[in-house]
Amino acid sequence: MDKKISILVVDDEESVRDSLNIWFTEDGYRVAGAENASKALAILESDHFDIVLADIKMPGMDGLEMLRRIKALNKESIVIVMTAFATVDTAVKALKDGAFDYVTKPFDPDDLSHLVRNASKQISLSHENETLKRRVDSLENVEDLIGKSESIKKVLREVESVAPTNSSVIITGESGTGKELIARAIHTNSLRKFYPLVSVHCGALTESLLESELFGHEKGAFTGAMFNRKGRFEMADGGTIFLDEIATISTKMQIELLRVLESKTFMRVGGNKEIASDFRVICATNRDLKSLVEKGTFREDLYYRLNVMNIHVPPLRERQDDIPLLVDYFIRKYCTSMNRPLLTIDPPALKRLMEYQWPGNIRELENMVERAIVVGNGKKILLKDLPFGKDILDSSVESLDDFEKTFILQILNKYSWNISRTAQALKVDRVTLYNKIRKYGLKAKA
Repeated sequence: MDKKISILVVDDEESVRDSLNIWFTEDGYRVAGAENASKALAILESDHFDIVLADIKMPGMDGLEMLRRIKALNKESIVIVMTAFATVDTAVKALKDGAFDYVTKPFDPDDLSHLVRNASKQISLSHENETLKRRVDSLENVEDLIGKSESIKKVLREVESVAPTNSSVIITGESGTGKELIARAIHTNSLRKFYPLVSVHCGALTESLLESELFGHEKGAFTGAMFNRKGRFEMADGGTIFLDEIATISTKMQIELLRVLESKTFMRVGGNKEIASDFRVICATNRDLKSLVEKGTFREDLYYRLNVMNIHVPPLRERQDDIPLLVDYFIRKYCTSMNRPLLTIDPPALKRLMEYQWPGNIRELENMVERAIVVGNGKKILLKDLPFGKDILDSSVESLDDFEKTFILQILNKYSWNISRTAQALKVDRVTLYNKIRKYGLKAKA
């Protein structure tokens, strides 16, 4: 029995109060007593009780009047009335006034315990519903999609349209545009929102690691596999799996993924038992999958299986009207996290942000605002606090790959090629950083 459930016994007979106190205390409840309605109402003003057991016939205010007053204060209160003079009219009156149930004296301890257990289950269910509601409300409001531009409004309409379905979605857009945020918005506005959103960064893992990550593995499947481990597909049962950088997976993994999407079953690495999982798949990529299909590096059948709905997230340079809103959001976010007074931004600084082309998109804007809050020492973010002309890349960098390459090299040099500190500064894991170093052929200065 839930020990958090509390009971207030209201009866003018001390023997009844004592008996019920003993019964329900032994069952694990917190129990208190009151000898009349007036004292019970005074107790309820200063303390909360989940269940009130109230005698109808008492000197002064009777149990029915007390019931009405309790329900006027809190409609959700559970009141069980007790009487030795039960009639049909009395029972109907009590139930009409909001009583949970009634019981006649002398009562059987087992019957009364059963009645209170039913009331306790209703209370627990109500608490669970409130918890779930708060959870859903918080999920739907976390990191709201910010913007008023037509391009972001189009994205929001597409999210609203596809979210209630079970259709697969591919989210496209440059790095740093917020593709994972779109995936989260789809999930938290879907019928699967009570189940997990499981994310996998495909580009950060080798083929063998990705296979183990997605499918899980059995103990002894390979060196170092000391325990059975669930894969991400299994963890996403009932919910959504988000596959970021889907264009990076190997041909073998494309075949495996296609089979899983078609059957919704798979086996753990080293296992021989088929595992079923009901998940929705959302993918993201900063590359043109259609052109990869034409080149033969991405399977056409997998592409059409995934691309039921395509949502393209525009780069920040195409939604400049949203920059002031995003700047305000990031200022509030980092001033709060740093326990700093809320800053404003000087008009010349905001004008410069509006004119900049943002090769790193929203991620770059967020990092720039965070840095400005750290280095600034006034009540405003000034133009001098922004790293234009200092740490920001020169205008000769035109492509996203050039920007990423130059930026990563800049941070590596800043931390003297300390991989751990660089990965932490870039907010990526070490494997991702090593992959980027190999991709761009980066080398430390001799």
